[in-house]
Amino acid sequence: MNKRLSDAGSRPGNTATPPATGPATAPADPTRAIAFDVLVAVTERRRPLEEALDQADTSGLVPLRDRAAAHRLAATVLRRMGTLDAVLEPFLAKAPPGRVRLALLIGAAQLLILDTPPHAAVGTVVSLVRARGLAPFAGLVNAVLRRVATAGVGALDGLDAPRLDIPAWLWSSWGSNARQIAEALVAEAPLDLTLARGVAVPEGGMLLPTGSVRLPPGTRVADIPGYAEGEFWVQDAAAALPAMLLGAQAGEHVADLCAAPGGKTAQLAATGARVFAVERDGHRLQRLRQNLTRLRLEADAVEADVTTWTPPEPLDAILLDAPCSATGTARRHPDVLRLKRQSDIASLVEGQDRLIEAAARMLRPGGRLVYAVCSLQPEEGEQRAQAATRFGLEPSPFTPEELAALPEARTPEGWLRTHPGMWPELGGMDGFFAARFIRPSSW
Repeated sequence: MNKRLSDAGSRPGNTATPPATGPATAPADPTRAIAFDVLVAVTERRRPLEEALDQADTSGLVPLRDRAAAHRLAATVLRRMGTLDAVLEPFLAKAPPGRVRLALLIGAAQLLILDTPPHAAVGTVVSLVRARGLAPFAGLVNAVLRRVATAGVGALDGLDAPRLDIPAWLWSSWGSNARQIAEALVAEAPLDLTLARGVAVPEGGMLLPTGSVRLPPGTRVADIPGYAEGEFWVQDAAAALPAMLLGAQAGEHVADLCAAPGGKTAQLAATGARVFAVERDGHRLQRLRQNLTRLRLEADAVEADVTTWTPPEPLDAILLDAPCSATGTARRHPDVLRLKRQSDIASLVEGQDRLIEAAARMLRPGGRLVYAVCSLQPEEGEQRAQAATRFGLEPSPFTPEELAALPEARTPEGWLRTHPGMWPELGGMDGFFAARFIRPSSW
């Protein structure tokens, strides 16, 4: 069963026995076609999954059901790529071309993870390679996927899936938490909401210890009663913590720097503070404005580069959710695991330091700054907190009382550090780091 295909068996045009659907005549399938195009965009052009999905459906005519299925299929391949490669390897005499490999991964994901009937999984992928100009490899794809189908889920036995699915540089950087994080990344993430004040928990929702509401994976937010009325917004439970810890008060002048898409801006605006939402990307700022309109909240939306923007007057408080590698969001965005490289971190760190320095200048004496990143990388989190004192800021640790709902996330230094392996019994959370600072009066 695990014997490699011979060179003759893998030679283009050797079709073996066709699956029941008949690969040569099976109709094109939009789900597999979109998933394939998305994976090509992610792996070859380094496009984010969501952006690639939009580009693959430029007509907007693909039914939502097919689009959602394509997203799930592509995300499953990205999430489990290392394991799927390990399953395919014994059945290949040599590594196939990149796009043929992607087609094989799609087929293996359907067979071993998504419970697609073998005839459908094999037949549609063979048709896919023909439709995408890879017809000489149809026989190879057919033969390999038939072997995988015969092996069944037993092909996964003995594989260290958590280790295989995480790039080596990330595994190493996550230290003692690596396995716990990797095990949490296997499952689809639930849908988390932040509720407007006075709004009841939606039916089927679970109130989390930190105040967020959680619904099952796959829940469509627009289908939840109260969405159009602005009763809630989508925000991972961990992502809601930095704005809560800033403690904005009514009447304060507060900035949300690098603010789009606006979940944290909404949290701050709901306190009654005057909020400046600063974002240099005009398209992302427009999305923020639209979100605030739906939520019936007000903020001053400012299109500007944070490093050169000057507030009308010194600010009482600032939330800086800095651009980062976003490795903490891999549950929701498994493309991060394939897009980010270790070499990216140095330039991100340089930008984060510039933003911290700029934010420090915006504060009034005694004003406070919460620096946050949705990254699991210590260079972007803990090491940036250590470096922030270079810009005249004084640490202001979070107290045990402030993190009483999530005590395991408080570090010895009084910083916030979450990761996907936390709350396993509740469905996990994103990875976030946050630290608070004060601008001293004597500065």
